[in-house]
Amino acid sequence: MNNPIESFYNWYRNAIRNPKYRWLVILGTALYLVSPADLLPDIIPGLGLVDDSILATLLIAELSSLGMDYLKSRRGIDVADSAVETEDGTVIDVEVS
Repeated sequence: MNNPIESFYNWYRNAIRNPKYRWLVILGTALYLVSPADLLPDIIPGLGLVDDSILATLLIAELSSLGMDYLKSRRGIDVADSAVETEDGTVIDVEVS
């Protein structure tokens, strides 16, 4: 069994990558960040911002990843299989599974 943090991260990542639920997850995260009700109240110094900062970081990371994948697909670069050529002409082939 996964730990709860890893399970939440995997659920969040899969939900935001699903086009059917993407905007619902984004709006839900934004509402949570601005709402006064939190898992850890903001009144507690230091700990109050932990849950907000974790969710904000997770949202920004996933949205930037989705944006980069979108830009690469628009330019015709296959995101899953890409090769990098170095200055001396050596090709580094990368396969993502």
